[in-house]
Amino acid sequence: MLSIFNVVAPIFALIALGYLAVRLKFYPQRGVDGLVSFVNNFATPCLLFGEMLTSDFRSVFNLAIIVPFYVGALFSLVVGTLIARRFFRNGIEDAVSSGFAATFTNTLLVGFPVIRRAYGDAALPTIFSIIALHGSILLTAGMLTMEFVRRDGSLAKTAVTAVRRIASNPLIWGIAAGIIGNFIGLKLAEPVMAVVTMMGQAVVPVALFGIGGALNEYKFSESWLQAAWMTLLKLVVHPLIAWTLMVPVLHVDPTFARYGVLLAAMPSGVNAYVFATYYNRGTNVAANTLLIGTVASAVTVSLWLAFLG
Repeated sequence: MLSIFNVVAPIFALIALGYLAVRLKFYPQRGVDGLVSFVNNFATPCLLFGEMLTSDFRSVFNLAIIVPFYVGALFSLVVGTLIARRFFRNGIEDAVSSGFAATFTNTLLVGFPVIRRAYGDAALPTIFSIIALHGSILLTAGMLTMEFVRRDGSLAKTAVTAVRRIASNPLIWGIAAGIIGNFIGLKLAEPVMAVVTMMGQAVVPVALFGIGGALNEYKFSESWLQAAWMTLLKLVVHPLIAWTLMVPVLHVDPTFARYGVLLAAMPSGVNAYVFATYYNRGTNVAANTLLIGTVASAVTVSLWLAFLG
């Protein structure tokens, strides 16, 4: 257990530091958005570009790991929507928004730092193969589901909107540029590669401090119980489905399967809240799911690390 504590404690200590710095006004709340924008628009695209540029794609894109991750995510979307609809009597659009909060993983701001610290650089090609598809698959699924249940929805228009949102994402640019560079055998000059590497190294501390600071924006509301159910789906059910499909069913080596399972065990990402605000549905549930999930993951991630080894 001491080894697990040594892995998890620094990660959540940095999150707590960001939270307290903003809470006690040692760091301005308005600066948090700048940190998150820097991570998402500059540092992480450089990190993804560098990893994709040097990865062995024959070992990276393992469908036996990728597919179970997304089966678990889409299962959470469906079940989360049904729970919100049947048990909490949400309108159908609010229910879909709640289900999406149980679906979208915080792969970069929390998942990447935890997994890298737990398993080292050997885990990165596998988790980046999932991250490369994450926004495109889940945002499209969420938006199409929302439009399908809306009476005035246009699936074709929504599909175009989803594609535009995905194509304008700097994370996708970094991934695409790295993959293209890999296939054409691109070799960057040492000073250029050094810049890419240094930018990538900024991801972990800045992301964790930033997500901690951002937690100050989310407050508990009357929807906390519903958010707790969404959090249960995200932190327990999603990774459990992923592990069941990967190991007992598809017989993936547990040494490699644990990378995808642990990524599935991460809390909901901020895009769950962005999705809710975009449709103005279920925003309180989404905000509370982010807050409860991030705090609770300090415990659940430790338990998953103990289980996975």
